[in-house]
This record gives sequence, C-alpha cells and structure tokens, in this order.
Amino acid sequence: MGVITEAEATLASGRKTPERIAFSQLAAYGAGGIIPIALFNIAGILVGLMGNISLGLSAFWLGVILIIPRLWDALSDPVIGHLSDNTRTRWGRRRPYLLLGGILVAGLFVAIWWIPKGDAVQAWFPTETRFKAFQLGYILLTLLLFFTACNIFEIPHGALGMEMTTNYHERTRLFSAKSFVGNLFAMSTPWLFALANLERFKGAGNEADGMRYVSFLIAALLIPLSFWWSFTLREPGFVKASKHEKTPFWQDMKRTVRNRNFAWLTLTVFTLAMGFNFVQLLGSYIPIFYVFGGDKVAGAWMLGINGTVWAVTGLVAVFPLNWISPRLGKRSTLAIAILLMCLAQLSKIVCYNPRAPYLIIIPTVLLSAGMLFFFTLGSSMVGDICDEDELKTGYRAEGSYYSIFWWLIKMGTAFASFVAGALIVLTAFDEVQVTKVDAIQGAIRGLRTEIESWKAAQAAGGAELLNQTRTHVVKALEEAKKYVAYLEAESARQVGQLNQFGDPGSERDRVRKALARMNSTVTALNTVQSRLNTVGQSEVNGLLAEAIPLSLQTRLEKTRMNALELRTHLEAKAAQHRGGRHYGEILSKITALNERIQNLDASSSLTTLDEALAKMAQDTVPLTKQTPYTLLMMRVVEIGLPVLLSLFSILFLLRYSLTEKRSHEIKDLLKQRAEARPAV
Repeated sequence: MGVITEAEATLASGRKTPERIAFSQLAAYGAGGIIPIALFNIAGILVGLMGNISLGLSAFWLGVILIIPRLWDALSDPVIGHLSDNTRTRWGRRRPYLLLGGILVAGLFVAIWWIPKGDAVQAWFPTETRFKAFQLGYILLTLLLFFTACNIFEIPHGALGMEMTTNYHERTRLFSAKSFVGNLFAMSTPWLFALANLERFKGAGNEADGMRYVSFLIAALLIPLSFWWSFTLREPGFVKASKHEKTPFWQDMKRTVRNRNFAWLTLTVFTLAMGFNFVQLLGSYIPIFYVFGGDKVAGAWMLGINGTVWAVTGLVAVFPLNWISPRLGKRSTLAIAILLMCLAQLSKIVCYNPRAPYLIIIPTVLLSAGMLFFFTLGSSMVGDICDEDELKTGYRAEGSYYSIFWWLIKMGTAFASFVAGALIVLTAFDEVQVTKVDAIQGAIRGLRTEIESWKAAQAAGGAELLNQTRTHVVKALEEAKKYVAYLEAESARQVGQLNQFGDPGSERDRVRKALARMNSTVTALNTVQSRLNTVGQSEVNGLLAEAIPLSLQTRLEKTRMNALELRTHLEAKAAQHRGGRHYGEILSKITALNERIQNLDASSSLTTLDEALAKMAQDTVPLTKQTPYTLLMMRVVEIGLPVLLSLFSILFLLRYSLTEKRSHEIKDLLKQRAEARPAV
C-alpha cells in the first residue's frame, strides 16, 4: 500500500477535514472531463454523421451499430465499477484505471477512423452490399473497443470524484470543474469536422479521410494528460475502503438498484440523455442540408462555430450553477435545467433559418447551459445517494452506483441514436446521392492537385522536369492498373444484375467501355514509361504532350463514371417520384454537369483545364440538396422529441426525495458515527 497522506489519515479517523478541495486536485480531476464530455460524444456523433454522408452507409444500420456498444456496457460497466470498488493496490483503487483507460482511449480514437475504403479494398468483395457490411463490421468492432476504454477511465474517475469530498456543495464544485475543463476542450472538438474537410488533411478524398490524420492530434494530447492526472490525483477515501471486505458482485448490484432515489434520478437522466442525443445527431444534418442547402464545407464551419458557442456557454454556465445550486437546492436547479432545454428546442422553430443561419446560436446557448447544469448536478447527486447508502449499510460503493448511472446515460444516448437513425431513413434522406456527389468532388480535387503538380514541374524545368515526369508517369500507371482491377471486378459483379430501371445491359456496357479506355491508357502509359527511361533531358519536352494527358486520364475517367452513376441514381429517384419538382430541378443540373465532364479534354492546356474543373466543383454543391419532405421531417423530429422527453424527465424528478436538508442530516450522522469509533 502506498504512503498515507495526512489528509487521508484525518479523513479515515473521522476528524474534521478542510472543506475546500486544493486547486491542484481540482485541476487534475477536471482535466479528466475531456474523455466523457468531449471524446465520448464526438466519436458517436461523427461516426454516425460521416458514416452516412461520407461513406454512404445506411443511417439505420449505423444507428444499430451505435446501440450495440451500449448493450455491451450493460455487462462491462457494472463489472468495471465493481472491480474498481474492490481493487487494492499501492496506487489506490481508482488511479490505475485512469492511466490505462486514458492511453487506450487515445489509441482507439485513432483506430476508429481508419475504416478500410477505396477501389482496391472494394475489389475484394463480390458485391457492394458485402463491402458496406464489412465497413459496418469494422466500425462496430472499433467502437466497442473505444467505448470500453472510455468506461475503464470514466467509471473509476466518476467514483473518485464522489469520494474526494463529503461536502454537499463542494462535490458540485468538483464536478463543475470536470464540466468546465471538458467543455474547454470541447471548444476545439466541434472543429474536428471542419479540420477534416481541409484539403491539407483530406487530400483528394473526403472528410472521412481527413479524420484519419486529425485523430492523431487528439491522441498526442491525451496520452501526456493521462500520466498527469493519474499521478497527481489522490484518493482520500482509499484508507477507509481498504479496510472493507471485498463484496460479491451481485450483492453490490442488488443494493444499488433497490435504492429508490437512485432509481428516480437515473430515470430522469435516461430520458434527458435521449433528448440530448436527438439534438446532437439530427442537429448535425440540419445546418448542412437545410440551412446551407447541402454545402458540407459551409455547414461544417457553422457546426464548428456552433460547437464553440456551446463550449463557451458551458464554461460560463459553471459559475451561475455554483451560485444557484446552494440557494435553490440541487433538485430545483435540475428542474430549471430541464426547462432551459425545452425553451431551447422550441426556439429552433424560428432559429433554423437559411436566410439567417447564425440564429442557431440562440438555442445552442440555452441548451448548453441546461445540459451543463443537468449532467453536473446528476453526478453530484449520485454522490449524495452514496452517502445515504453508507448510512444504511456502512459500506461505500461509488463505483457500482456510478457505473449504473453512467450506463443509463449511455443507454439513453444509444437508444436515441438508434431511433434517430431509423427516423433518418423514414425521412427519405438520400445518402447515396450525397456520397456520389462526394465521389465527383474528390475526383475533381485529385485532377486539380495533379494539374498543380505538373505546373510546378514545368516551372522547374531542366533535370527536375525529367525526374518529375518519370515520377508522375509511374504513379499514374499504378493508379490506372488499380482502377482497371476495380472495373474488371465491377464488370464481373454486374453479370445478370438489373440496374434501377430493370435493364441489365446499360450499366454493364458503361463499365465495359470505361474498362476498354483504361486498358488503352495502361498500354500507352507503359509505352511512355519505357521511352522516358531512355530519353535525355533535352528530349523530355517532346514527351510531355503525351505524358500529361495520360497521367490525368484515370482520374478524369473516375469523374466521368461518378457523374454518370449520380445521374442514373437521380433518374431512378425521379421515376419513383413522378412529377416531383425537386428531382426535376436537380436532374437538369447533373445532366448539364455530366455533359461538361464528358466533354473534358485532357490534352487541353493545364490552365484551361483547371479553370473548367474549378467551375465544375462549385456546380456540384447544389447536387446534394435533399427533398422538402426530408428537411421538414428532420426539423419536426429534432425539435419535438426532445421536448416530449424533457416533460417526462420533470415528472420523474418530482419523485426524487433526497433534499438538501436531508443530505446535511446524513452528513452529520456519518460524522457522528466516525467520531464514535476509536481513531486509527
């Protein structure tokens, strides 16, 4: 066992302890809020959002995937809480889990975003359905591991907060510090989506590619922090707990679930957690597809600004919380938090406005304040319930109580994610349309990047031009061969299959024509490569007229194929919605764009080609616009369901009977009991 500090010995003997927690402990404990407040939520939200709009995965199945880890938590959370309560090491019973959990969270947050994708990977699978099932399986596995790592950290961390002080209001101050630092970090996390959309990170891909590299920034911050808080924090309750006998798992669970105040509090939290997740998940779609008409870059920046406002409000709201709660009591303050949430949702009726997008900040401020109040007080009130339980049983089981409390928060979140995923499907959101536009935009970005590279090589001239030409041709040949392999697999896959119109031939013929053109490109590139290996520096200019168009041909072919696939998809949608004005307008735009893409000439001057591609990139943005029905139903669901759940929350809260007066009585009785025992 480690060295017992004076404060720990004083607490163990029942003598008076300082009421205020030292700032160093407050800061180290508060830093732990980064994981449950920021990373835990950002992983679930961005996986659901990017999986749907970036990878084209079903919103329904993503919702199913997001709820499965919560079902796993039904087993793992109580086990982790029980293990934490019964751990006896020289470093305490909580801190070893803080270090292990923090490091695991950092590594697994990176792993989540390396979802296998691309033509080469897709060629392994006989159908696109199986490829998407494989991607869903990867997401499920990494999320299971990531959320388990979050639990290994958060449950002992939350339990530690409950035992660091016995003061009724100081406990709220401690959990306020956790909310403060967590929200401080959350000021940057909403910008992750915007960062992932920067070309520096996503390159020729989309935001899902960008998140692969952005995630390393998070891991580089989190690992040093894990060592800091693990070695800085102290466990004043460990001296007392170390003298307790280890208890059976089911005994701890039975005592926890039979506590009536705990049951009403967790029911309150469960319903609020569902409402919170509705706001976060569907609230990400509405700014992009309603306020900004499908412009993901503009929507991403709005989400970033909105998220920063959320985090700043969370920082500021800590101070009125610590002023209001001692005056009104925790239960009344919790009711105010729920009413703030209702008001925030209702204000969205007028604040979701494409002509005034920044109005969305108003409900964000109200909602952030309400959620900060609610979740901070909820954790603090669980600590009060543990005091009540100790008075009855003589045993403290913060880990068991906090594990069930935390699991119900996550179950509420996951259940809401599942329902929201199903509702996105019911609103007829067209993720195929969005991902096919993404594919066009990615191919155009790849072409423009290649053009810029050729311009730089030509400006350099001399030996550098020869070296760069050889490099470009080698890369282009490798890319062309991979695309040929993909087209061959796609051609074999389509034998006997019908397209959207029941015609088995048109889709297959299109692929075969593209395959024939690409085979010719591969042959020509092989020839140019052979000639480049023998020519001198003075002869390279003569080969540029052949090398440049051939190096661009693969990405140009991808752009053409993606545009044709999008047009075919929209034609099928238009046929399903005969007379629909929306699909008529958008189909006319893709038809015109498709014609321009088909007429692109890779042998044109690089400047002319780049200007044409830049204009096409701008014209692709309106192609993601969703139907009026989809946008209306998203707003109805996103506003209405949280309000309904908030009303149920208030009803449950009214049954909670552990008042401030009773909590102080319990504290005095526990102090008298401790003073009656002989000092250690």
